[in-house]
Amino acid sequence: MASSPYTDLDRPPLAERALQRALVVPGGLWQRVEVRTETGSTNADAAAAARDGAAGGLVIVAEQQVAGRGRRDRQWVSPARAGLTLSIMVRPGAADAERGWAPAPQRTWGWLPLMAGVALLETVQRLAELDASLKWPNDLLISTEAGDAKAAGILAEVAEDAVVVGIGLNVTTRPEELPTTGLQATSLQTAGAKATDRDPLLRSLLRGVAQWYVGWREAEGDAEMCGLLAAYQRGCSTVGRDVRVLLPNGEEFTGSATTVDGDGRLVVLTADGERRVSAGDVLHVR
Repeated sequence: MASSPYTDLDRPPLAERALQRALVVPGGLWQRVEVRTETGSTNADAAAAARDGAAGGLVIVAEQQVAGRGRRDRQWVSPARAGLTLSIMVRPGAADAERGWAPAPQRTWGWLPLMAGVALLETVQRLAELDASLKWPNDLLISTEAGDAKAAGILAEVAEDAVVVGIGLNVTTRPEELPTTGLQATSLQTAGAKATDRDPLLRSLLRGVAQWYVGWREAEGDAEMCGLLAAYQRGCSTVGRDVRVLLPNGEEFTGSATTVDGDGRLVVLTADGERRVSAGDVLHVR
């Protein structure tokens, strides 16, 4: 029997050509799908492509990312082929005459990482059949016997008229490979997922993002009109919880999260009144 070039047969590689055939279709959002064996950061790669004039609809997937980062410059580490590590690049600030899209107002671009979260949640619920939810603004949580555990993170950045959204999902990461700092971590496999094949998970995720993005652009960035706001509110386990919020300027406060508003902000009722948070770290208080 011929030997495999891959040392872990439970983690087969993704096939770029098959993904291209499935996802790059006439009239579709995705224009190019690249699978890289290793890179420093898919977000950095996609942002560089945006600055170099690449068309929107770019997807860059890394089998292993060696300099990935999450919010607040935290490191995102995953063994090779154990998860889905990817970045998508779209240009919401550019008009599309062929589709009849006007530029989406820049104030609405903050919905793009939340949109990716909704698509990811739908994929995990449908294919992995796990009890999952979204922690505002950027984490996918899975309900475990020990409580909610983080299985994915999302990070967005702006590059001129483009937005890059990075997604990191733990798929077959084993318990001993999971990080031991910060929020408790898990993977689809560790949580007992019905499906851990990365290929259909990736296809479902990207098709979900495309469907939501098209509706959002047709609604000129109005998250309520296209149904995105309601979908996020339904899937967000932060709503209705007592929370501790750490703002980027170092300020910290506690309160009860009451909803997510039309601008994607978390609304928190504090002892001093209502606060609307557009960026920050949120801790669910037990």
